[in-house]
This record gives sequence, structure tokens and C-alpha cells, in this order.
Amino acid sequence: MIYTITFNPAIDLVVKVPNCELGTLNRSIEENYVAGGKGINMSVILKRLGFDNTATGFLAGFSGNFIKEALQSEGIGTDFIQIDGVTRINLKLKSNEETEINANGPVVTKDDFGRLVTYFEDRLQEGDVVFLAGNAGNGMDHSAYTTIAKLCDEKGVKLVLDTTKDLLTKCLPYHPFIIKPNHHELGEIFGVTIETEEQIVDYAKQLQQMGARNVLISRGGDGAMLITETGEVYTSNVPKGTLVNSVGAGDSMLSGFMAKFIETGDYAASLRQGAATGSATAFSVGIAEKAFIEELLPQVVVTKQ
Repeated sequence: MIYTITFNPAIDLVVKVPNCELGTLNRSIEENYVAGGKGINMSVILKRLGFDNTATGFLAGFSGNFIKEALQSEGIGTDFIQIDGVTRINLKLKSNEETEINANGPVVTKDDFGRLVTYFEDRLQEGDVVFLAGNAGNGMDHSAYTTIAKLCDEKGVKLVLDTTKDLLTKCLPYHPFIIKPNHHELGEIFGVTIETEEQIVDYAKQLQQMGARNVLISRGGDGAMLITETGEVYTSNVPKGTLVNSVGAGDSMLSGFMAKFIETGDYAASLRQGAATGSATAFSVGIAEKAFIEELLPQVVVTKQ
């Protein structure tokens, strides 16, 4: 089974307002409501690439119902813990510049989180895959990440981890199968500025010494690098295209990578599909469609160092 966890999902209200001005009335010329959150984005990509999965986490109120219905309309299984309050609605303003306003979201209590832990204790089996991505929910203790990571480690479950700084490093002793910081986040972990591929490899290997099995580094327009648990280093370029929307591109890269790895166990092919999937989302209004991913694949070249 494949599960995704989104602790603090959201509806992304994407509005296009030409020449937006603060302090006065502005009118949008286009608006879209999108089920958002890193784990949710991953569920969508996995399903579009042919992999059934179950989206989990916490939902609340009318906005939570919208997210559940949006996922179910894609054919994605949902098994969220229902909590009090209202799932957050984030504003993504597209004008002369792109501006984001993210809400806090509903409070997740210890009892709420305990229900989620029990859910996974009862269901996880060796060989399952769990995607844990994003930041903690409102009111959640950061130990929630290590609790899930420890459970996956104990049950022989592949943990796919995409979060930042302390949330990431505290999970490393539980041997996540793959982590995906971008090159800026990699530098933040170690308090340095990453400028070369040699630095990326060096610091990625330090993360492996701390417990990570595989490290995937996204580098924006410079492509991506993969440092595997067997010591191999792969690099990829990115396809050509026009950046339309950066939201969800990293999530798409990681889920595209894992979809191919689950299918083949081939690191190079997985990196190639990951790079194409991330780019396809970056070049799209929303999360990429399978046909566009396949269209970009021939442009991606993976090199083994």
C-alpha cells in the first residue's frame, strides 16, 4: 500500500489580478480553487501515473469536505482524521509579482494525532510506502514527525520524507528511504551556502551518515542530483519550458521519482521521470497531467558521475 500524509492541508485560492494595488479595491480576472498540501499533491501525481494510494492526515469543516471530494474525483482513496475547525484556505495572488498568504489552519490536538498514529499502527505492513511531507499542523508538536518515522522504521516501511531543517534531521536516525531538500534547504541545514556540485555531494553524504538512505536534491533551473545509498551520484538537466507555477513542482518531482522506482527499482530512470514530472508541474497551471510528463521525458538526460 502507498499512503500520503498531509498534516495541514489547504485549499489554494489562486487569483489573477492584473496590476494589483494595496489599499484599494481590486477585481480578479480569473480564480481557481485547488486542493493543496504537499502530500495531497503527491497523491495526485501518483494516481495520474497509475499508482493507487490513500491520502491521510487531518481535515476539518466545509473546506475539508472540498479537499476530500477533489481527491475522490481523481480516484484517490481518502482516510483523513476529521477534526474540529476549518481546514485552511491559502491565497495565491498572481499579479505583477506572485504573492502568497498562508493561513494557520485548525488546531490538531494530541488526541487527534493519537488517532492518526493508531490508524497506521493497525495498517502498516512491511513493504508499504509512506509519503510524509510539509510542515506540522497548528498546535502539533514537532515530535509528530519522529513518531511517524520511527513507526515506519520499525515496520519495514519505506518513508519518503520532504520537510525542512530540524523536522528533517530529527527523523534521520529512523532511516528514511529518501529525502528531498532543495539546494538552499541543504545549505540551511549545515549553515552554509551551496555553490558547487561537489558541495552538494559532500553534504548529502553527511545526511546519509546521519541516517538517510537516498538524497534527492532539486536545483531549480540547474536540474537535480541524486546520491544513492549504494554510493552512486546521478545528475539530471531540466526540460525547456515557461515557468507558470512553482507550487507543487518539488512534490511532483519526488512522487514522480518514487512512482518509477516502485515500478523498476532503477535509480537513473527514476531520476529522469522525477525531473520530467517536476518540470511538467512547473510549466502547468496546476499539478501535471501524465501526457505532459511523457511529452517532456525525452528532453531529460541523466548522467552518472
